[in-house]
Amino acid sequence: MTTTTSSAPTTLNSTGERIYNFSAGPAVLPEPVLKQAQQDIWNIADSGIGIMEHSHRGKVFDAVIAETVADCRKIANISDDYEILFLQGGATTQFALIPMSFLTPVTTADYPDTGVWTTKAIKEAKLFGNVNIAFDGAAHKYDHTPTDAEISQTDGAAYLHYCSNNTIYGTRYSAPPKTPAPLICDASSEIFSRPINVNAHAMIYAGAQKNLGPAGVTLVIMRKDFIARAKTGLPTMFSYGKLAEKGSLLNTPPTFGIYLMGQVFKWILEQGGLTALEKRNDAKAKVIYDAINNSGGFYRPVAQPQCRSTMNITFCSPNDELDKAFIAEALANGMSGLKGHRDVGGLRASIYNAFPPAGCTALAEFMNAFAQRNA
Repeated sequence: MTTTTSSAPTTLNSTGERIYNFSAGPAVLPEPVLKQAQQDIWNIADSGIGIMEHSHRGKVFDAVIAETVADCRKIANISDDYEILFLQGGATTQFALIPMSFLTPVTTADYPDTGVWTTKAIKEAKLFGNVNIAFDGAAHKYDHTPTDAEISQTDGAAYLHYCSNNTIYGTRYSAPPKTPAPLICDASSEIFSRPINVNAHAMIYAGAQKNLGPAGVTLVIMRKDFIARAKTGLPTMFSYGKLAEKGSLLNTPPTFGIYLMGQVFKWILEQGGLTALEKRNDAKAKVIYDAINNSGGFYRPVAQPQCRSTMNITFCSPNDELDKAFIAEALANGMSGLKGHRDVGGLRASIYNAFPPAGCTALAEFMNAFAQRNA
């Protein structure tokens, strides 16, 4: 019997089949990865021991983490100038650890505010130094990400931090901001869904639970010379340098999360890499955006057209009651997790890399029928 993750109460599918999981996170995983994990939880690499039972100091896990790092580099063409770390505490811990490491009371960091996650990052950064709100998305109800002309940058900024894809509002940057400062990207909700210019960044980080694996591990891609600029004297577990020196093994890491992320990396490579995934994701998103655009105004999109996310599609029906009816009827039709975030309301379809195209078609057909019945 299969349990699905959803914003609605847990439901059990008596047929034993999986339903379409539109959850914003923890989110859908590739089915081949889940099937491989079933085997490896019991017995990985013919070792007679499951992956969750192996020592993080043993040869089996050594091979797992080495392959995961190598495949990560291959996916995004990451050079040896960058460290690849697997950390705990989620992306939210990075909100504090970044300014703790690189911001002082006499320096300033630039933060374009494009939604809830940048707002939280700004709050943490203010504990350690000066923050320039380089773009105030709240003034626009977070309906778009800024152009370079809309970002007000600080001369000599310690860094510029941005969130490339905004899960809650369904917006994304079409390209990274241009800046002379070290560029840091929170890519949690779109990591490896399209090609990314790693070399334009000093640091890219992402919680795994939206597009890379299970909750509990955070991927950090960080340029070595930027790590060298971090403050000294920080607690050991808060030192990027010490974490890098030990290859993410300073203490017991989230071994299963790292293993499963490695399996997702292999799946990404099997799909043809980031260019192929971008094409697939664009096509998936178009099916749902077309249903919104062709609804005669029944569905109202949240994000402006030029910066609409292909991972998180946000929209509303004419009123709250219809939104509730939509969510309930969709669940009855095998589609879970469509309730919008409380800060926006309405509806949200999260269609990460592993989400199947057939699910987008099923949702679009349901949207069309629901609109016809309730217009």
